[in-house]
Amino acid sequence: MISNRTVPTDTVIPHVHYRNLEEAIAWLTRSFGFAEHFRYGDPISGAQMRAGNAWIMIHHLKPGAATPKELGYGTQSLTLFIEDVESHHERAKSAGAAILEEPHETVYGEFQYAAEDLEGHHWLFSRHARDLSPEDWGATLAHPAPKRS
Repeated sequence: MISNRTVPTDTVIPHVHYRNLEEAIAWLTRSFGFAEHFRYGDPISGAQMRAGNAWIMIHHLKPGAATPKELGYGTQSLTLFIEDVESHHERAKSAGAAILEEPHETVYGEFQYAAEDLEGHHWLFSRHARDLSPEDWGATLAHPAPKRS
């Protein structure tokens, strides 16, 4: 695979849509700690942002489209793994993010909190708390992993 400075390889990059990109860039930077990598269009029509090793593309909503907040329900959930969940939670809360779940440990071994951004997109910020096999918490593996020696 060819390497590219703009888009990392072997990475899923979600595309999230907002009514006001300038406002979204400022909000995501202030509340969730993203940094703008690049923007394009005149006027701006899209931008790439990152938080650690997590990358997102943000775009203007297309005519006739609606945000999750306008729809009254979420259309997806984005999970970012970060080291300091507690400080990130305080930052997001102080910046006005709607906190949907306070920091807690899940049955599957993650320590996380959930928040909603300015247009109703659902975000989870998580770190691994315990190393559990999916079978340990009740999941069924589609293809069992090889036995460890």
